Amino acid sequence: MGQFNFFEIEKQSENRMATVYLNGPDARNSMVWDFWKELPEVVDYLEQDETIKSVVIASKKKSFSIGLELNEFGEKFGDIIKGSTADQRMKFLKLIQDMQSGFLKMMKSRIVFLGAVHKHCIGGALDLICACDIRLAASDASVSLRETKVAIVADMCSLNRLPSIIGQGNTRLMAFTGSDYDAQKCKEMGLFSEVYSDQEELHERAETLAKEIAANPGIVLKGVKEQLNYMESHTPEEGLAYVAVWNAAFLDSEDFRELQSAFKERRRPVYKS
Repeated sequence: MGQFNFFEIEKQSENRMATVYLNGPDARNSMVWDFWKELPEVVDYLEQDETIKSVVIASKKKSFSIGLELNEFGEKFGDIIKGSTADQRMKFLKLIQDMQSGFLKMMKSRIVFLGAVHKHCIGGALDLICACDIRLAASDASVSLRETKVAIVADMCSLNRLPSIIGQGNTRLMAFTGSDYDAQKCKEMGLFSEVYSDQEELHERAETLAKEIAANPGIVLKGVKEQLNYMESHTPEEGLAYVAVWNAAFLDSEDFRELQSAFKERRRPVYKS
C-alpha cells in the first residue's frame, strides 16, 4: 500500500514526519471521487507507520483545492441524491457518512496534521484544513465556505469545527455569505496561525514546524491532541478531571524517564516514541 491516485506521499523517516500532496487530475485540485475514497485509506496508511508523528498536507499545483467536483458527483450519485424512497435516502446518508470518514479519522488520529494552503481553499478544502490541527497559508490564499452559494448545507466538518477555531461570529459570517476571505483576514479570525510570503516559503516553514513537532514524544503529542479534542465539548472542570486521570495513567512513560536521566546528565533527551 502507499500508492494513491489523488495523493502523493513523501515520508521523512529520519525526521518522523511526512508530507501529503493533493495531486488531483486538474490544476486546481478539484476533489474528484478518488479524494473522498482514498482519504480514509491515506490516514490509515500513515497511522500504520509508528515512526510518523506529524504530517503536512499541501499541494504543488496551482491551487490547494477548489473543493468537491460537482459535475462528477452529480453524474456518479445523481440517482441516490434524488432517491424518493426511505431505502434510497438511507443510501445517501451512508454516502455522506463515508465521505466524512476521512476527516473524522484525521481528527481522532494520534498524528498531528498541518494544513499548508496557497491560492484557492474552497468548500471541501476548508473541511480538510478544519480537520487539521494547525493551519498555515501563503499570502495569496483565499478561503471560502462556499456550500451556501451552491445550495448545500456544509456537511463534512467546517460547520462543526470552525466555531472552536474562529468563533461563532466568524463562522456564521463565512457560512451565511459563502464569500471569499483572504489570507490576512483568515489569520485575524484565527483560521491561520501564520501567513508566509509565497508557496515556497509556506512549504519550507510547514516542514520545519512539522519536524519541530515530531521531535517531541509521540505519547505526549497523542495526549495533548486527546485533551484538546475533549475540551471542544466539555467544561474546564471536566477537562481538568480528564487530564488528571490521563497523567495519572500515562505520565511515567519511557520518554519521561529518559527526560529525567538527560536532565541529570545535562544532555538532550533521545525520545523513543
